[in-house]
Amino acid sequence: MSLCIIVALSKNRTIGIDNQLPWRCPEDLKRFKALTMGHHMIMGRKTFDSIGRVLPGRTTVVVTRDENLAIEGCLVAHSLEQAITLCGNDDEIFIVGGAQIYRQAMDLADTLHVTEIQKEVRGDAHFPEIDREKWQETSRQPHHQSTPEPLEFHFVTYRRR
Repeated sequence: MSLCIIVALSKNRTIGIDNQLPWRCPEDLKRFKALTMGHHMIMGRKTFDSIGRVLPGRTTVVVTRDENLAIEGCLVAHSLEQAITLCGNDDEIFIVGGAQIYRQAMDLADTLHVTEIQKEVRGDAHFPEIDREKWQETSRQPHHQSTPEPLEFHFVTYRRR
């Protein structure tokens, strides 16, 4: 089993503001869908709320402190460890946010799929520092978009050393 973190972040490690993505990047969303399709996705309750629905073709596991929370179409866990257990024998599990879940998963993950937005962005949610002593960059693909907003971004994969 591979535990992967998938995230889009700015140069200053911003991942969100007001429970939303601070940019519009359709290619990042396409990559997210392609990588996660057919697998389990683990996310915090606020991240689920920001998405607003169950994404088709994937199993959603929501981590919450609320012992009474039930979400139709989702598995609900009360810790990251319990969420991972609920993923059964999936060969690739994706941690998809938010900031608190990412922090908890950094020491457990073996792969990071990062979309690096090539600018600093104001936000209220941030990704942990990627320790280059623990993570090795294995691929980088630069991209550019002009619409819906001008944006330079790189698709980067890191593997645990």
